[in-house]
Amino acid sequence: MADVARVAGVSSQTVSRVSNGYPGVTEETRQQVLTAMKELGYRPNSAARALKRGEFRTIGVILFSLSTTGNVRTLEAIATSAAEEGYAVTLLPVAVPTQDEVRGAFSRLGELAVDAVIVIMEVHLLDTATVTLPPNVQIVVADSDAGDRYSVVDTDQAGGSRAAVRHLLELGHRTVWHLAGPEESFAAQRRAAAWRATLTEAGRVPPPLVRGDWSAESGYRAGLRLAEEAGCTAVFAANDQMALGLLRALQERGRSVPHDVSVIGFDDIPESGSFLPPLTTVHQDFAEVGRRCVAGVLRQMRRQSAEPGTALVPTRLVVRDSTAPPPA
Repeated sequence: MADVARVAGVSSQTVSRVSNGYPGVTEETRQQVLTAMKELGYRPNSAARALKRGEFRTIGVILFSLSTTGNVRTLEAIATSAAEEGYAVTLLPVAVPTQDEVRGAFSRLGELAVDAVIVIMEVHLLDTATVTLPPNVQIVVADSDAGDRYSVVDTDQAGGSRAAVRHLLELGHRTVWHLAGPEESFAAQRRAAAWRATLTEAGRVPPPLVRGDWSAESGYRAGLRLAEEAGCTAVFAANDQMALGLLRALQERGRSVPHDVSVIGFDDIPESGSFLPPLTTVHQDFAEVGRRCVAGVLRQMRRQSAEPGTALVPTRLVVRDSTAPPPA
């Protein structure tokens, strides 16, 4: 810094103000300092900054899977929102969804020097008896029911599922079958519970639940089974990928969508409008989930305290061509 000050003809304090982006420096002087930095190959030391400020300007993100649409889009929004606030993101993937792996990821937080952590995984892996956070590190959890212990940001899973089932009932279907996600998934549990409750409240008997694993292939296998159910005229799939496999299976078995069977998904992935037929689905605002996660950890850092509770991001039904009244 002293070398930069000498070349630029200014004080070291002025170089510090320029490198840290502080006001009170004329544009001409700022350009002199920046030119000197470039000439000398000077870069501010982030470790020294962290020691001086008491913060690392880094947010850690712990997640299990990068293969699901929701996780990828939420992570993208977190990285974008963090960058807008001047923070970097450090990704800590958990190879296997076990308690030991999660403990290991939290242990690495201390080594990687982060100010806060956003967790994108199922709550049963967050055992407060075994997971220890480094001092002063704040946490926000996405897609969880841990609002009594952590600050949680989640999509309104139940509201979106109720809207999907009501849409099909209002079209005249006597009942709605459900292609659910994996049993250990919080989102799948919430969507299945809302499906069952909505049918029960409407005086309809819920059909047997059919289980998938979020993949299009599992939707295809389930679709082959549902195509054999003569009374099946409407299916609510817990995500759009499974709905895609379901559409293929129904077509192969000669069941026309939506004339014989109506199909509705959940997520509203960018490709859902290009399915054949275009898919009616529940839109999730993954970008808003990511933004709220970043805003939540920053708010906690500034107050130096956690805020237990759940903030729900609204969903909306997107009606396309895959749903219609049942056959006469």
